[in-house]
Amino acid sequence: MELTFYTTEGCHLCEEAEALLLQIQLPRPVPVAAVDISECADLVERYGTRIPVLRRSDSGRELSWPFSAEDVQHFVTTDS
Repeated sequence: MELTFYTTEGCHLCEEAEALLLQIQLPRPVPVAAVDISECADLVERYGTRIPVLRRSDSGRELSWPFSAEDVQHFVTTDS
């Protein structure tokens, strides 16, 4: 499983979420790919008012801001 982190430059909420992600210790490493939504009109339409958003590659589930370290840990370690 991998995570996609939908974000954009200059978003203070995205910066907070990124700092949180860097502090979380998970039982196993999970790759995270950052995607700047400003580079795609479809992504701006889909996530423009919801970023930052984490998306699981295996299930397509999404976790929208605001989220805590506990929320992310649960999101990553459970299948539903």
